Amino acid sequence: MDNKLSAPLSTLKWVDRDSLKPNDYNPNKVSKENLKLLIQSILTNGWTLPIVVRPDMTIIDGFHRWTVAGMEPLHSKLDGKVPVVVVDHKEHSEDIYGTVTHNRARGTHLLEPMKKIVKELMGEGKTIEEIGKQLGMRPEEIFRLSDFSKEDFLKMMTKGVTGYSKAEFITKI
Repeated sequence: MDNKLSAPLSTLKWVDRDSLKPNDYNPNKVSKENLKLLIQSILTNGWTLPIVVRPDMTIIDGFHRWTVAGMEPLHSKLDGKVPVVVVDHKEHSEDIYGTVTHNRARGTHLLEPMKKIVKELMGEGKTIEEIGKQLGMRPEEIFRLSDFSKEDFLKMMTKGVTGYSKAEFITKI
């Protein structure tokens, strides 16, 4: 095994969140909805990706994980700690490359595979509410990916609801 490639993992440790500081060049922005989704992901899956820092504890990758770790309920559940790995680049440009390549390497979701995922989850009996919460989707997004008719989808959304839901009422005008 290449020691250079495995070296950061040998530095894995939990540290006080407040000992980290953001860099001043991160071009990545995340919406409030996606920050909520990140919190949900950590609550559902646990903390799966450490924050990548320089030896001076400046964040190279993981600014948004660091951000949500300061919010409730994560802050109290994690006792104010976050996992980090240290990367000791020789040049500042390598820190910048690390930030940008970590962000860009995560990719984007393609339509057809997302349709397949939504269909599979619905086929397993997962509710629209649960799918929406776990995947950070609004009901309209789930509908577009589900290939159900509008009528069938509304029935699923209002299953077990007495009276009209807002969505049902609008379609009856």
